[in-house]
Formats: sequence, structure tokens, C-alpha cells
Amino acid sequence: MPRIWRAPLAVAIAYIVACKPALAMAVVNPSASPVWPGTGIAIAALLVFGYRLWPAILIGAFVVNVTTAGTMATSLGIAVGNTLEALVGTWLVDRFAGGRRCLDRTVDILKCVGLISLASALTSPTAGVTTLALARLVPWPSYGHVWVTWWLGNVSGALIVLPVLIYWANNPWVKIGAGVPRLEAIALAVAAVAVPLVVFGDVLPFADGHLPLEFLCTPVFVWAAFRFGRRVTATTIVLVTASAVGGTLNGSGPFSRGSANESLLLLQSFMSVTAVVTLVLAAEIAERRDIESRLRHLAVSDSLTGLANQRQLTLVLDAEITRSQRTGRPFAILFLDLDHLKAINDRYGHLVGSRALVRLAEVLKLSSRAMDTSARFGGDEFALVMPETGEAAARQVAVRVCQRLASDGEEPAVTVSAGVAVYPRDGDTSDGLLRSADRALYASKSGGGGRVSASP
Repeated sequence: MPRIWRAPLAVAIAYIVACKPALAMAVVNPSASPVWPGTGIAIAALLVFGYRLWPAILIGAFVVNVTTAGTMATSLGIAVGNTLEALVGTWLVDRFAGGRRCLDRTVDILKCVGLISLASALTSPTAGVTTLALARLVPWPSYGHVWVTWWLGNVSGALIVLPVLIYWANNPWVKIGAGVPRLEAIALAVAAVAVPLVVFGDVLPFADGHLPLEFLCTPVFVWAAFRFGRRVTATTIVLVTASAVGGTLNGSGPFSRGSANESLLLLQSFMSVTAVVTLVLAAEIAERRDIESRLRHLAVSDSLTGLANQRQLTLVLDAEITRSQRTGRPFAILFLDLDHLKAINDRYGHLVGSRALVRLAEVLKLSSRAMDTSARFGGDEFALVMPETGEAAARQVAVRVCQRLASDGEEPAVTVSAGVAVYPRDGDTSDGLLRSADRALYASKSGGGGRVSASP
């Protein structure tokens, strides 16, 4: 099969497979179900793959309806309404709520909810119910009741299904054990299955199946939001909703009423509001953690070069001293200084001087190992900590840095001087090592620059 057909075919099949059982839950009219995942699938598909997939949605919606109830004409009218709903919703989300990233920030989540609820979802129920009414398949006095059922089913389908599809499409890779223990992940999965059985299933021997226990779902959602992030949270919401729908259809759970349609409408309203609140909570937590991560990075890194700063350098040196004392293996530190930086600033300007510092930082990254730590000590001075390295190997690295910097092809040409100190020979503390490396550096600079010296 040509690659160009794979995405449309997958979307059409997913639409049919998800929506065909949903129409089996229709009570007020065979074409109006209070559970409709198709809206979320359609908008997610257009956001991820582009507007070119609208024919797949049209075909999927037509097949679902024509094989359930109505005529060819009414099925086509409903399918056109569903497709327009997806197109309008996707355009609004693209234009005003961040497109594929519409669920990353709280403000975009709220925009997405409002746009889909008040604009996009109005398209499908209005087109669909009007088509059925004109075909005399819906009595005009029942128009409002069928419309509300249709609208709420579409809105809940978007708010519950769209997030899980978007989050997985934006980040499809799974990192087992990343950030949380595997045992906790298993515990959350068990809770996501067990709690809905208690709340919406008739499993408690002392319960009548209608206890108001829906609040027990909230701790599961909060747990997922705080510990596992947005993607797992959205997945948990879908799993709980699926169990809740099954239990409510069986006549158990806090939302079970005399009418199956009323029961499902109450359930979908609860789950939709809960989904929005939980997704906002997960987004706020993720944004706060992102800010904390950036602040931690700024606290230990130099803003110009991206290398470690003086504070982080001291911590690394102390850690290497402790490790060297334990293993008995030496380590080396290079101290480097950009030659004639003041003259570069005076002649070419400070922007060129800053670029010269960045050039040296880039060369340090290229010339060091993953286990090494390169840092900007301050001003035009840099350091490179090299675990399990002696003087000879450290000199080779310093020579390589000097050669790469001199031949990087940028103007003005710059040179660097370097000094080498080795633990424990040249000092048994971080301050002692830095002083020894600094003396070696200035010995190189007093010799004319562009040289490498070891601590005397």
C-alpha cells in the first residue's frame, strides 16, 4: 500500500471502530449518542496529519451512520456535519490555541475547551439533527432533546479522547522507569482499574450499586498528574471513562438513573469537567517543573557559553577529590585563558569578544569526553576537569584545544594559554588545585601566550 494512503486509512478505520459501538448506546435517536469519541479522533487527526485527511473523516462518519440507521442522504448529511465540525475545530485550535501544542499550557487548554464546546461542536449536532428532522426521522418537538444529547456526546468525546491522542502523538516514546519507580507505575495502573470497578461497578457486597462514590476517582487523577505527567494523566482519564460507561450502562454507579440516556449524559458531564480540571492541573505541574529545571540549570551554568559556572566547578572538584581518595586514581584540571581578549574587545567590539569566548567553549566541548566537566571560571578564564587523567594526557588535550581554536576559521584569530594541575600532586583541596593550575596558566601567559604549562 502506498505510504500516502496509510494515515487516511488508519484514521477512517479508527473512526469506524470507535464510533460504531458508540451508536449502540444511542437511546433518544439511533444517530444521537451521548458517547461519541469520533470528535476527538477527527480533530486530533487533522491537528497531527493536516487538513488533507478530511476525506477519511467523511468516509468514516458516513460508513458508521449508513450501517446503523437512516438513509444514504441522511448519513451523508451527518457525515458532512461531522467533517465540518472537525475542520472548524482544527482551524480554531490552530489559529487561537497553539495547534498541536494546544494542551501544553493552561491558557491554551482553556481556549481549546471553549472553542470546541461553543463553536466546533455546534456544527455537527445542528447539521445532523436538522438533516434527520427534515427527513422526518426526528420529530420537531424532540429537536432540542436530541440536539443536547448529540452536542454533549461530541464535546465529551473531544475533551476526553483528544488529549490522549495529542499527547501520545507529540511524544510517542515510552521511558520505562523514567522519573518514577516501576512499582508505583504498576500501582497506578491497578488503581485506574480497581477504583472504577468500585465506583461504577456492583462489586461491593454492602452497596446497592448507586452510592455517590464518584469522588474516589479524583485521587487517582491527581496521583497521575503529580507523578506521571500529562500523557499518563490523559490515558488514565480514558481508562476510567471506559469503565464508567460500562458500569453505567449495566445500571450501577452514582449516575445510574431510570433512563440510560440521562445516566450517560450525567456521567459524560462529570467526566468532561473532571478531565478539564485534571489536565489543567497536570499542565500547571509540568510548567512548574520545567521552570524549576531551567532555574536549576541556570544556577549551575554560565549564561553566555552554556558551560558549568564557578559554583558547579567547585562542586565537581570536591566530588572528584572524594572519588580519587576512594579509588587512588589521579585526575587533572586544565586552566585556560583567552589571550588578548581586551584587545579584541577594543578593536572589534564586545559582541565579537563574547563570540570569541563562545568559540573557546565550543572547542572545549569538542575536545573533552562525556565524563569531563568544562566550566567558565570567570571573565576569560575556563577550566576542564578530567577524571582519571595524568599530566601527559591533560597536556595532549590542552594542545588539541589550542590547535582547534587557532584553526577554526573565524575572524579574528584567537589563541589560548593553558595550565595543568594534577591531584594529589599539585594540591589536595579544590582551592589548592585551582591555585596550582592558575600559577601554571600565568607561566604560560608570561611566556607569550598560546602555550601549555604544568604546575611547578
